[in-house]
Amino acid sequence: MAEVRAEMVANVWQVVASEGDQVADGDTLVILESMKMEIPVLAESAGTIATMAVAEGDVIQEGDLIAVIE
Repeated sequence: MAEVRAEMVANVWQVVASEGDQVADGDTLVILESMKMEIPVLAESAGTIATMAVAEGDVIQEGDLIAVIE
């Protein structure tokens, strides 16, 4: 099980993957927006998304949980 956490304060601009989706290492899970830049958050391992903890429009802080991949 791998937890994907935020590396910065940002807005969740787009949620690309959903709970139950199969993802490969390097797939985009969500796209964050910070200072008018789009930052993709990538899966660090292959598996199934067990939890997607963010929604579009959320403001996340550094260290917040984004997703859990099993």
